[in-house]
Amino acid sequence: MKRSLRVPFSLLLLIALATAVTLLGAARRSIPSQPSGSPFLSPLSAVPNVTLVRLASADVGVEELRKEVDELIDRELPLPGRGRQRSISLYRSGNHLQARPRSMVRLRTTKDFRVLPEFRRLLQGWIRRLRFQPEVMVELADLVKGSIDRHLGRVEGERRRYGSCAVVGNSGILLKSDHGTLIDSHDLVIRLNNARIEGYQRNVGSKTGLSFVNSNILHLCARRVGCFCHPYGDTVPIIMYICQPAHLLDYTVCNSSHKAPLLITDPRFDLLCGRIVKYYSLKLFVEETGKAPEEWAKTHDQKLFHYSSGMQAIMLAVGVCDQVSVFGFGKATDAKHHYHTNQKAELDLHDYKAEYVLYQDLVERPQVIPFLKDSGFKVPPVVFYH
Repeated sequence: MKRSLRVPFSLLLLIALATAVTLLGAARRSIPSQPSGSPFLSPLSAVPNVTLVRLASADVGVEELRKEVDELIDRELPLPGRGRQRSISLYRSGNHLQARPRSMVRLRTTKDFRVLPEFRRLLQGWIRRLRFQPEVMVELADLVKGSIDRHLGRVEGERRRYGSCAVVGNSGILLKSDHGTLIDSHDLVIRLNNARIEGYQRNVGSKTGLSFVNSNILHLCARRVGCFCHPYGDTVPIIMYICQPAHLLDYTVCNSSHKAPLLITDPRFDLLCGRIVKYYSLKLFVEETGKAPEEWAKTHDQKLFHYSSGMQAIMLAVGVCDQVSVFGFGKATDAKHHYHTNQKAELDLHDYKAEYVLYQDLVERPQVIPFLKDSGFKVPPVVFYH
């Protein structure tokens, strides 16, 4: 009679553990490494954290904005003086430009003063739409491309979205990239904050279809005769997000003199971008420090914390384009900060590192992005060039 072979349980356990470790190592080796020069970090957990979502949903600065708008609406604004220029100072000092001299909108003619009722109307409409509604992503094509087409007299319904779009950032990694021809091959080229292209066409291209700026840029342009703010030509549409409600006066004055469309990002879109970036900043903070997410506020000014112009320009392209290509985002030790300036560093009210994690999710797994995944919107293909 044959005796059955009995293997000790402890030996079986050791064999199982060894097999698991071997398989795990093989799986890790099969994951492709990030390309050289990539701004992306290692991916964070794909499952949105309920606590982080709750904290990111706290729109700390919104109530303050509402009070600010109420004050502007209720403020008694001056009547035009005879033959004189009048200045109206409506700007708080605690903003993006606090290190620069404060400036004012200068209303030069009686015609300029006629915009004041329109300014109040815009304020009321803007603050009324400042609410969380992620479905705005579905409306972006009509809000942006539709508005531009109608302004230019194009046939409505000809095409709801742009085919291919290039978002061109300002990073020094663009120098010696030779991306100019590739950038210009896109249907729409979006540039940021009036970055210079003259002398850099080989690397950044020469074509511009949409200029994306923050309202501080237009505020500076408003001090010029005719509100000239068109380094790419006065027929190129401009879209901007509002940094502070008083900048709507700049928009109101300048919009009457601009040939090309001058658009404002929908405040619902602003709020969506704000929540997304705050979530990724909170998540990265917890991953890197091991601290409770509630401690994030100790290292970030919640009222001033903001997404970058580049981040919102990319999200805008995602909303209005069938394919999105991104250039000039990311850093390199041997590259200038900006390709066209001598600026050394960015503003600390942005979390660029967290934004790069968001970009990786846009490329690889957009379905996990908190708030965006609740919009019912399908993210198009996104590619980053380095």
